[in-house]
Amino acid sequence: MVILDVTAINVAVPVIGRQLSASLTGIQWITDGYTLVFAGFLLTGGALGDRLGNRRVFCAGVTVFTLASAGCALAPGTPFLIVARLVEGLGAALIVPGSLALLQQAYPTSAARSRAFGLWGSMAGIAAAAGPLLGGLLVSTLGWRWVFLVNLPVGAACLLLTLRHVARSPRRADRPLDWPAQCAVVLTAALLTAALNEAGRRGWSDPAVLAGLGLAVPAAVAFVVRERLARSPVLPPSLLRSRALSGGAAIGLLFNFAFYGMVFTASLEFQHQRGFSALGTGLALFPAVAMTMFASVLSGRLARRTGDRPLVVSGMLLAALGLAGWAAAGADPRYPLLVAPMMAAGFGTSFALTGATATVMGAAPAAYSGAASALFNTTRQIGSATGVALGGSLLATATDYTTGLRTGMAAGALAYLAAAGLALRCVPTPPKRT
Repeated sequence: MVILDVTAINVAVPVIGRQLSASLTGIQWITDGYTLVFAGFLLTGGALGDRLGNRRVFCAGVTVFTLASAGCALAPGTPFLIVARLVEGLGAALIVPGSLALLQQAYPTSAARSRAFGLWGSMAGIAAAAGPLLGGLLVSTLGWRWVFLVNLPVGAACLLLTLRHVARSPRRADRPLDWPAQCAVVLTAALLTAALNEAGRRGWSDPAVLAGLGLAVPAAVAFVVRERLARSPVLPPSLLRSRALSGGAAIGLLFNFAFYGMVFTASLEFQHQRGFSALGTGLALFPAVAMTMFASVLSGRLARRTGDRPLVVSGMLLAALGLAGWAAAGADPRYPLLVAPMMAAGFGTSFALTGATATVMGAAPAAYSGAASALFNTTRQIGSATGVALGGSLLATATDYTTGLRTGMAAGALAYLAAAGLALRCVPTPPKRT
């Protein structure tokens, strides 16, 4: 439901912008307002799950998300829609950490967890694949408001199934919430995303943009310092120093930056430059997102034989090759030339997701499963937000649309390459069998 909302909105947002008379910055905030709150409050959601029980917090998140989706559907204008998207992001921040923590609770052994995370990834892939098509179909037939209304029956079913079939989670009421650390994370995400969004309107040299980028760094440093000094940190310093956990989180940031930046800029390219309808855009993006469902299932099965490192490295290299191919395809390439690059990016990203998820969750003890899941998904959503923001800003500030698009694809390829290098250093190899 959370991922379906992300991919569907990328197809719908150009139509929403036209009907609500939103600027490019407003369009970016409709997309990034959700991601900003989602990223900023994931650690809070994870900490609340560890403290109050992951099932309870998960169900609260589903309720908030569903009600906020109704608010999005009824939005009379851009400001109202942006606020409703912010609340929707808060609900998502309560849902996602609990989902992985509940899986780890249900499947305690490593082999079973790999299969479960592979299934989790494949469900995410199916949602990603269905999002652009469903969004395009709904926008073209019933209108963009149905992109949000579809969340209502899904949310109700999810809540009912969870309450009936998922066991209660243990509560750790002795663990207080570290509010200064939570505020530092929210501030970091807000400053970084706002600065990148405003760069498209104000320019990269604008004092407000430079100030936002500059202040995001000490905010991130403040979080790290606070975690080292706090009596009850969100994650113990020993875990933050873990190469597997911190490296896996950084890999998640990089591949979300590249993939969702590609989807956002490609959606604008197909609709604004090529004249595709919303449904046509969903069909055009289908090669990228459809590959994710197959890659997740395959990587979940292969992980038991090869370990996670080869899957993450090969996935990132393949995705980098895809976006580099798009950047090198020329100023106005025919659509068939873009199919293989999109397939490579979609397959490679999802192929690496299962291994990166298993790496992060395997590095944390069960008592901190919610917080570890939250850290991983926080970095991923910050990557999504910055990818969308930077992609939109490059389109707005480049000499022409095509140059901005190709520059964004090249930046995504470099991010994938950096993730592959990190995986070589940070993702552990499986122990040798004797």
